[in-house]
Amino acid sequence: MEIERKWLVKGWPEEDLPLKFEYEHYMRQGYLTVVPTVRIREEALTDGATAYVLCLKSPGGLARKEIELEISKEKFEEIEDLIGLPLIPKVRRSYRLPDGLLLEVNHVDEGAPTEFWYAEIEFPTVERAKAWKSGEAGLQDFLSNEVTEQPLQTMGAYWEKTRRARH
Repeated sequence: MEIERKWLVKGWPEEDLPLKFEYEHYMRQGYLTVVPTVRIREEALTDGATAYVLCLKSPGGLARKEIELEISKEKFEEIEDLIGLPLIPKVRRSYRLPDGLLLEVNHVDEGAPTEFWYAEIEFPTVERAKAWKSGEAGLQDFLSNEVTEQPLQTMGAYWEKTRRARH
């Protein structure tokens, strides 16, 4: 089960926020379908290993079923070829919050007219997700535009708008 909240943000967090930088990934992802989500993603840890992941997700907002399977680079490339569209590049920086949760900030399609930034926090329970307040973490300004329950704010919707609509 994936339980996460999502916000649109304007860039990387300022240095004075109560965050501890953990790591950075360069990613590329593409979709076979968006409802339900069937996606591949290459996740290259900066100065580290690269993982290739096949992900399946049910529709939903705050909570949804998620299955992730690691696949070989060769299988990833076969599926990428099957998709036949340019994958979405993004950079994700992960930051530890004072309460131990992880804030993931993503820069999507850098340099494209449609580029944007978003942040997510994954929670262990729906109750904790609903109770969590950005102000208590000192992030009320950075996380002021929540889009968790907005269906057109998913990466799948972005894929449809920027990749499928062009072909």
